[in-house]
Amino acid sequence: MDIPEEFHIYETEHWLLNHRVNSALPGYLILGAKADTDDISVLPEQALMSLGPLLAATQQTILSVLEPNRVYISRYGHDLRHSFHFHIIPIFNWVERLFWQDARYGSLAEFATPTGTQGTDGVELPFFVCREFCERLDPPEAIGPSVEESVIMLRNEMSKIPADE
Repeated sequence: MDIPEEFHIYETEHWLLNHRVNSALPGYLILGAKADTDDISVLPEQALMSLGPLLAATQQTILSVLEPNRVYISRYGHDLRHSFHFHIIPIFNWVERLFWQDARYGSLAEFATPTGTQGTDGVELPFFVCREFCERLDPPEAIGPSVEESVIMLRNEMSKIPADE
């Protein structure tokens, strides 16, 4: 998949970090392998060695620049049109509030055994973000920097990281 240049955040020999093209959530990033594979075990050793530090730097940059409550990092990659990649999803206070205010998502609690505390185990929030900020034609309005502003801010901060692979 060709990612338009305006969504690029950071690039190394083996990885491209970009804002998710169809996301209205500022800071929703994708870290994708440049190798044309959906199998991590076939990536070059240097790509694997640089993966951990790059994920850590990306998370730290999102936390310091955008200040979300938490950052979820997950690997999906079930679509053969895309190389091996990670979704890096910031969860802001206002995103979590929207989640709890929407009765459709509140009903997900029916699938869990009550623990006596209100909260989420983290699976529901990325699901909410994908449905509401990526797949809806009229996503909720973001609070804080826009997608375009967040791309610039994250790109500027990530450019300080040496791309030594």
